[in-house]
Amino acid sequence: MHDLMTGAASQISLLDHHAVEWSQVRETRYWMYQRFEYHYPGTIRELRQRLMVIPPECYGDQRVCAYDLRVSAPDAVTNAATDLFGNRVFTVSIPQLDGDLAFEMRLVVERDMASRAWPRVNAGDLVHYLTPTALTKADARIADAARQLAHRHADPEGLADAICTWVHGAMRYAHSATKVDTPAAEALAIGWGLCQDYAHIMLAVCRSAGLPARYVSGHMLGEGGSHAWVEALVAGPGGYRALAFDPTNHRRITPAYITVAIGRDYGDVPPTSGTYRAPYQGRLSASKRAGLTHLAYR
Repeated sequence: MHDLMTGAASQISLLDHHAVEWSQVRETRYWMYQRFEYHYPGTIRELRQRLMVIPPECYGDQRVCAYDLRVSAPDAVTNAATDLFGNRVFTVSIPQLDGDLAFEMRLVVERDMASRAWPRVNAGDLVHYLTPTALTKADARIADAARQLAHRHADPEGLADAICTWVHGAMRYAHSATKVDTPAAEALAIGWGLCQDYAHIMLAVCRSAGLPARYVSGHMLGEGGSHAWVEALVAGPGGYRALAFDPTNHRRITPAYITVAIGRDYGDVPPTSGTYRAPYQGRLSASKRAGLTHLAYR
């Protein structure tokens, strides 16, 4: 574990995930390295950065084994907290910065599918995931789709699966057509978008149909950046279960996914956000390397 946390990102040996039979996987271990670098044309002051890049200690069958978060500024003050949704949030404060700023994260995560542990759902939180947000408000087209799908599928799990299929068929994947704050109805009207648009549209349809659902931010092996999908919250024996759907790829999530944070929409879980004082804007660049270091089949 020490080598995985301290070794250079280019030197970590990773397994080839392309040939994995994910339906037969029993356990996995992932290693991940991320770097966010902000480039500023001059001095900035009173920087306050918010990072949501490390998952909670446990989330369903997922467990964080180790992590390391480093800030390039020597006088940075970093605090960790847990938000309303159980996410791990880091806040970095820097009084003054002359030059660029980098955040580096290393993470080791294990998943044990044999545990059959579902992500935790508190019944008292359902109101958060039933109430539309500015990004998931239904328009006439979304409301009509929700009514028709709910009429055809009385079973909540079947309904969630049908909504995932509908969203995937209604959209085409494309860069630059939308932004992270594009509402679901607008993205649907455009017909093109990224994973957060697919997730927001699915959330809008689910909530309009009376099915509580939440936004998930995380990673999928093979994706260069972060990924987004949806958890439909379905009642069953012993309480609610969180069933995860990826409308962008039209499937249930597999052990190739790592959950970082959950919320009502993207606005609750951006990996990086913050403020500072300066008469100019900074420029963000990001890089990631991630993969499997251990794999076992059933």
